[in-house]
Amino acid sequence: MVSTMNLEGRVAVVTGASQGIGRACALVLAEAGADVALASRNMEKLTAVAQEVKTLGRKALVLGVDVSNPQTVKAGMSKVLETWKKVDILVNNAGVVRDNLILRMNPTDWDTVLRTNLDGAYYCIKEVLPGMVRQRYGRIINLASVVAQAGNPGQANYIASKAGLIGLTKAVAAEVARRNITVNAVSPGFIDTPMTGKLPEGVHDKLLSVIPLGRMGTDREVAYGVRFLASEEAGYITGHVLNINGGLYMA
Repeated sequence: MVSTMNLEGRVAVVTGASQGIGRACALVLAEAGADVALASRNMEKLTAVAQEVKTLGRKALVLGVDVSNPQTVKAGMSKVLETWKKVDILVNNAGVVRDNLILRMNPTDWDTVLRTNLDGAYYCIKEVLPGMVRQRYGRIINLASVVAQAGNPGQANYIASKAGLIGLTKAVAAEVARRNITVNAVSPGFIDTPMTGKLPEGVHDKLLSVIPLGRMGTDREVAYGVRFLASEEAGYITGHVLNINGGLYMA
């Protein structure tokens, strides 16, 4: 059988695409043949990623989008539709952290994380879904987190947002399955990114000690999971949470 993990002719939108997992997702999808719209607030970094996509022989579109603002999401998605007439794949990766113990967490930090990580995915899904329904095809992949399944002190806002994202994934998957649209989540564990690179050495070593594979994952390992869920080969998978965590969470 010929592999169908080929995304030639597909249009993908990746939020939070300026660095880390988002950048890796954009590049891996482009390597598989997709043209990619890159969304983020950091236009300088996005432009550099767009050049990397073009070097792979694919088209790239840079979108200055703050996913917590529905107006910028609408404007960005409208630009994609103007340019390419469709969206086949949506990767909701944009996210922020504002860690603190719940007793010390202020309402602004709670709201900022929920609006970006959870509301932002909702806004993006709302914008692309009508077109996916009309074309009777779509792949929506939401980036959750291992801590949404296992818990972690000091991250109540982040965990609430990512657990909500898993719930959103399953609810939307049930709503749109009849239209040949799949909705899945990828739940990374501790991944070697600029964010985790800031961890103190002692914390880093402690994390490694509880990961069965004994190392952090790479952003490309997460992106390969996203690429699979975006492919034809994953056409019978929906409402699923794909754990990519080195065995950290096995429930």
